[in-house]
Amino acid sequence: MDLKADDPKSQVENGELIAEQEPLSKKEKKKKKKRLPPVQAKVQILRDHPEKIPPLVGYFPSGYSPQISPDNESEDGSDSTRVGVYRNKNMPKRLQLVVSPAGSSVDFVGTSYSGEAAAGQRCLYALGVLDKETQTLKVVPIAANKVFRLDPRVKGVEYTDKGPKGEISERKADNSKRLINLFGTKKDQEKVRKVEAFNQADDPDSQKSLDVKMKSVAVNKQALESTDAHISHNIPPYNVAATTPQEAYLLDKIILKGDWDYLEDIFNLLYLEQADFSAYPTFICQRIERLREIQDETEKKQLCCIFSYINHLIKFKELHSLDGFSSAKGHKIPSILRHRFSTMFGGSDKKTLPSEKIKLLISYVLVLTLFVDDFRTDFSGIAKDLRMTEVALRPYYENLGCKISRKNNVNYATLNVPLEFPTTRLRKRRR
Repeated sequence: MDLKADDPKSQVENGELIAEQEPLSKKEKKKKKKRLPPVQAKVQILRDHPEKIPPLVGYFPSGYSPQISPDNESEDGSDSTRVGVYRNKNMPKRLQLVVSPAGSSVDFVGTSYSGEAAAGQRCLYALGVLDKETQTLKVVPIAANKVFRLDPRVKGVEYTDKGPKGEISERKADNSKRLINLFGTKKDQEKVRKVEAFNQADDPDSQKSLDVKMKSVAVNKQALESTDAHISHNIPPYNVAATTPQEAYLLDKIILKGDWDYLEDIFNLLYLEQADFSAYPTFICQRIERLREIQDETEKKQLCCIFSYINHLIKFKELHSLDGFSSAKGHKIPSILRHRFSTMFGGSDKKTLPSEKIKLLISYVLVLTLFVDDFRTDFSGIAKDLRMTEVALRPYYENLGCKISRKNNVNYATLNVPLEFPTTRLRKRRR
């Protein structure tokens, strides 16, 4: 830089020329500040420690700043804002961050299990701290890789933690319904309509229309009484007004029309020269010769199908028993019957059957034994197949309306009409 001696911006001191620099502008000062010397730091990543909680990051979406102004400072001059972290005793992974400003009736609460944290948007966060003296950059992962959204909560008021998660789930459900209605199959569209109709049960308008429709419906009191009796006695469908034993229990309600085609295994075995019936229950094996003597093919086929249905019911009971009898493990029940049995006799536990459902299944078996024995049956064989004693099986037949008799040391159950069910007898209390 060449400057002349007569230049006012220069001066000579001790024979040396000294130049005076012009003052920097604001933009130049900002640029000079930004040009910081590069720092060569050693990066150190801190891993999670089982006994220590990593840093928690909370932010205020409303823009509220938790800093205390001088007017709200405590007497000792310290910051009186309290920050607390709470952990669920039963579910340790659930954390709650609570910020309580001094002198305020509002707390700011953020959770790791609801609201924005549970909306499905998962990101990994970390906090970096640069130590200039030691030239190290420490990177610490955020606790559970979640950032807490601190929403205001008025003290003393209960809140439900739905947040954006509930809105997102409702939006997804609406989009799914729209796609099914546009491009789904008829079966899926019908399911959507049924779900919507079920959800409208609490709608006041639909409730009013339902009340109007119910007023015009004629009530069959006899059918209701029959239904109540069926539920209370835990037995198959029956007809109280039946005049013959064949009409007392409705066979077409026990074995449905579409089931008969899957029950022809015994009928086909009868025509084989070396047919093996050893895998069938004792009750069926004792009556095979009687089946072969029947000349009417229609009658023979119907009885064979009833025997096959009894066999499937017994095997289904054994498959779902606690012991899991090996005799039933290789037995194949047609899928249509397995699904119906699971619906009629199944419960919440897929491995075992509820006690009330087991009683209902036994009642179905006993009713079918009455059909094949012309409504007077020796129940010694079926008792062995059900793994029960004759004494324990007797109340089941009585509950169906049967009379128990004994002849030649053999117990027989006979169905009489009209049906008479046992009534509950109350014992008189002795004074």
